Amino acid sequence: MNLIDKLAVLADAAKYDASCASSGAAGRRSSAQAGVGSTTGMGICHSYAPDGRCISLLKLLLTNFCLYDCQYCVNRRSSDVPRARFAIDEVVRLTLDFYRRNYIEGLFLSSGIIRSPDYTMEQVVAVARSLREDHDFRGYIHLKTIPAADERLIALAGRYADRLSVNLELPSDASLSALAPEKSSHAAKQTMARIHVARRQDRERRRDARGALARKDVAPVFASAGQSTQLVVGADRSTDAAFLTTASGLYAAYDLKRVYYSAFSPIPSPSPRLLPDAPPLVREHRLYQADWLMRFYGYDAAEIVATLPEGNLDLDVDPKLGWALAHRAFFPVDVNAAPREALLRIPGIGVRNVKRIVATRRRRRLRYADLATMRCDLTKARAFVVTADWRPPHADVATPTLRKALVPARQASLW
Repeated sequence: MNLIDKLAVLADAAKYDASCASSGAAGRRSSAQAGVGSTTGMGICHSYAPDGRCISLLKLLLTNFCLYDCQYCVNRRSSDVPRARFAIDEVVRLTLDFYRRNYIEGLFLSSGIIRSPDYTMEQVVAVARSLREDHDFRGYIHLKTIPAADERLIALAGRYADRLSVNLELPSDASLSALAPEKSSHAAKQTMARIHVARRQDRERRRDARGALARKDVAPVFASAGQSTQLVVGADRSTDAAFLTTASGLYAAYDLKRVYYSAFSPIPSPSPRLLPDAPPLVREHRLYQADWLMRFYGYDAAEIVATLPEGNLDLDVDPKLGWALAHRAFFPVDVNAAPREALLRIPGIGVRNVKRIVATRRRRRLRYADLATMRCDLTKARAFVVTADWRPPHADVATPTLRKALVPARQASLW
């Protein structure tokens, strides 16, 4: 198989992994001025980083041969798909050639498990080592870390990569045992813990070596953009409550930058243990919205989950509005007096506008028109806010009626 054919197979095989974003990567230090690439450059963009930057990554599998037979994976051992494998120098050459043509900003590299986790991780690390040491590549590198790989290989991966990720895939041991019996959630979490400890120790060493930092003669930051993971949504009957509870635990225990939610895509010759239909993409979207509430709005997973009587997020209503409808007694919130934590609970008002509200009210009282000027989503917010000249009418209207009024097709029914 020639290089172009391999690229077609292995780039397509990598598309199911959602956990690649480059935000937070630090620039690579070098004593020489020459070098290839930059973590801050812009290429032809294919995805968005959490900080809003549009990024481009050459997203590849080293190989889609795999010893494992994970039922939700198109590259599983029993899958009848074309197989290919890159040599290390082929991935290096592709990365450099694509970067020089301004097609990409960096590399996302994963792999099927070949021979053993250690052997696979050695091959993945060898690509990053060659790029960094042989070619002085300073672009972004994201390496998929193989659970159960040797701790020394994890240390090398963090030395060369900007971000590492360990995919947990499913939220419970029972789901993983049923659909991916060769995998272990314990092994995945142990690898996450090793990366977390290594990052913390690296920060401590660098803090104690500020003089060396000033001389620019220390090693690059260990996985400067942190670590992430992916959960596959809709492969089995795991509920959104299970996904959010698992994600919350991962954020707390391992300081993850992101948990990615990937809607399951039906695959050829599916196992009868898989659900027959793909989940609606809006379910993935609602999980991301709920995840955002946990990361930036001060919500606990438990309080979001408590509003889900059947364990799944409402597909018709975003989770912030859903929480507000379930906690009518908390509202309306006075934007001129309420603390920041309460302002963040108002549907239709985001983190940026909360900052603007707090800053503006130090000088004067806010009116309804001020919220419109800030471009708050007043379709949602007006039922839950008090301003100097506005108090929502029908405060005692039944929740189902208010919910209907907030559905776009019926927005005029109460106002």
